[in-house]
Amino acid sequence: MKITLTINGTDVTFEPTKLAYNSYINDITMNDKVAPATNFLRRTVVPEDKDKLNEILEKHVGAALQIIEKIIKQFVPDLEIEIKN
Repeated sequence: MKITLTINGTDVTFEPTKLAYNSYINDITMNDKVAPATNFLRRTVVPEDKDKLNEILEKHVGAALQIIEKIIKQFVPDLEIEIKN
């Protein structure tokens, strides 16, 4: 699945995988959320957009967390879950 985001007018495409997603979830700790998000983005960005992503991450504080939120919402759809008593 390819996910293309337009970030400040620049298109950046990602190809998240189940393995990359699971690694991201496993790497998140209470003390560090930015590094796992940045690693996930760098692992999943298509090669031709790598420089664009790096430039965005360097210029904008908090970009990794904003970007990953959009990707995860698209990649991991909400499940309809009901509690039965």
